[in-house]
Amino acid sequence: MADTGDARVEVVPGALDGRLRLAPCEQIEPYLPVGTVPWGHTRVGLRCTSGPVAWNVYLPVQVKVWRRAVVSTVALAAGAELSASSVQVAEVDVAGSHAPVFTDATRLVGRRLVNAVGAGVALRTDNLRVRQWFAAGDKVTLVYKGEGFEASTEGQALNAGMEGQPVRVRVGSGQVLTGLPTGDSRVEVRA
Repeated sequence: MADTGDARVEVVPGALDGRLRLAPCEQIEPYLPVGTVPWGHTRVGLRCTSGPVAWNVYLPVQVKVWRRAVVSTVALAAGAELSASSVQVAEVDVAGSHAPVFTDATRLVGRRLVNAVGAGVALRTDNLRVRQWFAAGDKVTLVYKGEGFEASTEGQALNAGMEGQPVRVRVGSGQVLTGLPTGDSRVEVRA
């Protein structure tokens, strides 16, 4: 096992097909096949580079990445609203999917699930409905943030403020700026 910051990586090798009859080999070279991502269930190539017969096989492996993440405490149905008692932080294998996991349980309270999840399952971005912070036409606070400063002004949203998606805002001068919604009636623009 390797330690990578707040995560622990564990590689569990599988077994080659027992029917294989490989020639003896003095030097075996492991490699990752092109396009292989060392995450979750994957494979490692093994090739004989010094022996009477050259051969190449693929060994199944499971890469587990253990870290603290938000998990459900009980089985939850699709559409369920998350509460403080339905989520907790625990150490789990997060390599079952490429979608990011959450690490702060308090930020998920009140969010709704897109799909059902079992107890102890790490909650990921693709498990949750996208939040709409405001509608098109709503008055919003546009916050400019830069190195060592922050300024704000009022504006009107030209499209709905969906979490993680850019939104256009018309300010008093008529100028249209693009930012990211970060809360109820709040849009941030990074300088």
